[in-house]
Amino acid sequence: MTFESIIYEVKNSLAYITLNRPKALNALNQQLLTELNEAIEMIQNDDTVKAVIVTGSGEKAFAAGADITELKDLDREAAAKQSEFGNAIFSKLGALPQPVIAAVNGFALGGGMELALACDMRFVSTNAKLGLPEVGLGIMPGYGGTQRLGRLIGWGRAKQLVLATDTIDAEEAYRLGIANKVVAQSELMTEVEKLASKIISKSSAGVQMAKKTMEIGSDLTLEDALALEAKNFGSLFASPHQEEGMAAFLEKRPANFN
Repeated sequence: MTFESIIYEVKNSLAYITLNRPKALNALNQQLLTELNEAIEMIQNDDTVKAVIVTGSGEKAFAAGADITELKDLDREAAAKQSEFGNAIFSKLGALPQPVIAAVNGFALGGGMELALACDMRFVSTNAKLGLPEVGLGIMPGYGGTQRLGRLIGWGRAKQLVLATDTIDAEEAYRLGIANKVVAQSELMTEVEKLASKIISKSSAGVQMAKKTMEIGSDLTLEDALALEAKNFGSLFASPHQEEGMAAFLEKRPANFN
């Protein structure tokens, strides 16, 4: 399927979603969000995909935010619906059973940072700048920024970034725990693909169940989360991956989970 505002491709069990509006610094307009939603649905229906990489085209931006030209004339009801629309898409991305890695290759501001936060992991290039500038525009983050950032780095630090609209560089993003790793832009995709390939080499049943358990468990009490872990741990013993993985370990050979 051909898109206009994103590039979607699958290679070696990796799905690549590239935001492709470089002249607009990959700003998230309605068409891009709609196409992103369609790409996510394609991943949902493709059993060959084992991991997902999200990045931006060009060398300047992952995504420089929502498209303000589309937002400026919205009324209260339309703005709330737009927030619901974007949140539904980003939540659908985060809820994919496959690990989703953001390759942040430049500016990730506003909706761009919120898209990165919806991913499971974030590798950030040395030239990247991240921030949530919305309150400086008389609004607030509307695609998950007020919720995901605090859950990731703690509410005090998140409130500073949101309320003071601080823009941070790659090293600060790493220090705060937003970025998993900082690499040179020329090496960004190589490093992200290396991580994705390492994950793909493991049991997809184990990877997906572990991701699911962490996501659900994070909203539960510790007691309920541990009960969930025990249940899901046990369920994997009905999987052929468990038999193959443990047999390979005992036989001192690489496991074959295909």
